[in-house]
Amino acid sequence: MNTKLEKERILILGGSGFIGNAIYKELLSYFDVHCTYCRQSGAFSENHVFHKYCVAEDSLFLLLHKIQPTVIISAFKGDYKSQFEAHQQIANYALLHSNCSVIYISSSEVFDGKFSHPSFENDLTLSESVSGKFKISIEKLLLEVIPSQTTILRLPMVLGINSPQILHLRQCIRHRAAFEVFPNLVITTTTINKICQQIHYIINQSLRGIYHLASNDMVHHEDLFNEISSKIGDKMPIFKSVFSSNEDRYAAILPKENRLPNPHQITVAQVIEDCVLNEEIISIK
Repeated sequence: MNTKLEKERILILGGSGFIGNAIYKELLSYFDVHCTYCRQSGAFSENHVFHKYCVAEDSLFLLLHKIQPTVIISAFKGDYKSQFEAHQQIANYALLHSNCSVIYISSSEVFDGKFSHPSFENDLTLSESVSGKFKISIEKLLLEVIPSQTTILRLPMVLGINSPQILHLRQCIRHRAAFEVFPNLVITTTTINKICQQIHYIINQSLRGIYHLASNDMVHHEDLFNEISSKIGDKMPIFKSVFSSNEDRYAAILPKENRLPNPHQITVAQVIEDCVLNEEIISIK
């Protein structure tokens, strides 16, 4: 018996990246999933559902019409000009295919020009960074051209056992190296596992709009990594405190208008637990 749900053909742009590949593994058993990769790799090039696509070199138009996806998940990187043009092609494809939805993986950077309070889904975006301004431009493009087919997923800091930051933290602990923390920065966070579960639910329920896939509570950046480090083992990294102001600054996004059901929510305590899960097994290896 075929377990795939053929009604959805999903294309993950950036399926070889940390987030994109985790989404691929989550959805693979349930949908007809296709992914893209850019850098040559045997692991991806030998997988028939992975398609070589480098945003600055290859035609997304041809790839879209070859695969005919009903869900496009945008989680790829590249120079901003090429990325913007690619998202214009995505919007044009969706206009011609009303059954196609677009999920754009955005981030809390769209609010990095605000520091006095956390941000919710319907707050006006404001960014000081080039990356944040770019993400705002993609959000606006999709919400203006294909509003009824667009889902914006804004992510906070994404952690987990194999996340880049936790791997870096372990290296710093092992070698007694410096790990930067921001004592006055208040953030929200989540795990890669929770994001994948949430995206699976969002696809199943055909949800549209803006979602903040972040913890329901906030934590100081320094306290978060202090607690994770203390749970990983007896040794600690050398914490290098970086102060950007004398008062608390918020880089936190919170779910409010579009809250997912309780099983699909997460707390800071659960994030910490997920980051040190099976730590004894990992340390033995």
